[in-house]
Amino acid sequence: MNACFIGIDTSNYTTSCAACDEEGNVFANVRVPLPVANGERGLRQSDAVFAHVKNLPLAMDELREAICGKRVLAVGVSERPRRCEGSYMPCFLSGVAAAKSLAAPLDAPVYRFAHQEGHIMAALYSAGKTDFAAREFLAFHVSGGTTEVLRVQPAEPGFSVSLLGGSADLHAGQAIDRIGVLMGLKFPCGREMEQLAATCSGKVPPARVSVKGAECHLSGLENLAAGLWAKTGDRALVSAFVFEFLAKTLEKMTAGAEALCPGLPIVYAGGVMSNSFLQSRLGKRKESYFAAPEFSADNAAGIALLCRKTYLKEQAN
Repeated sequence: MNACFIGIDTSNYTTSCAACDEEGNVFANVRVPLPVANGERGLRQSDAVFAHVKNLPLAMDELREAICGKRVLAVGVSERPRRCEGSYMPCFLSGVAAAKSLAAPLDAPVYRFAHQEGHIMAALYSAGKTDFAAREFLAFHVSGGTTEVLRVQPAEPGFSVSLLGGSADLHAGQAIDRIGVLMGLKFPCGREMEQLAATCSGKVPPARVSVKGAECHLSGLENLAAGLWAKTGDRALVSAFVFEFLAKTLEKMTAGAEALCPGLPIVYAGGVMSNSFLQSRLGKRKESYFAAPEFSADNAAGIALLCRKTYLKEQAN
């Protein structure tokens, strides 16, 4: 059958929709960033909702070309940040409305997931480890809105996720963007700071991180980097320091997670984990897996794949 499954995700940073076929191959992954004014470090929820309302028709038009001639069997959507009580952001309502509007005339079911589950599934797909969805593993979700260490087990729908640790204050992506905006870079700042860090020729100051087990504090990073910027005015040096600090923090958190749950593979998901320097440092550990950039940053591919998984499971029963 020439059929497909659709995923929709409306995070606080990106409007995205994706499609996969019955075999689980993602053949469309459309992402439209939300506009952020120069000097700003993000968006208010009301502005994010408005941006999604404007972006969704554009994204869906592009998706329509990819799925032309295919039968949509089901639609998946991220309805909240995490699968836990109290997890809510208005921006996800835009995606839910789009998913229900798309599915209704097609008489197709709508499956709801958490944004975090989509990140994890997209990382598994990109790393060639979708079989992990049927076993226990550890996952780091490191982004602008989340820095968490998770114990992940199979569940229907999506995953069963237990929190092992994370940041007690700033998230990694927040720290990167705050420092980048301070240096005059455009939000989001991660990619440009990665390019700057690669050109650093100075001596990077030692990073004294704050990690206990799988828990960390990142507010000190912002203060230290701001001081280094005021002292040197060197964007490349400050960027290199930021990623050295994060690499060392994540290395120690990985060791803490391994102590809590020894012997499990680790999947690193989220936009921050697309950074090549972080991947090179954390990839030294055996059974560490990463996603390509297009499956690391906010995207709907994992939601489409989870939609497929849930639909096929229901059909089998």
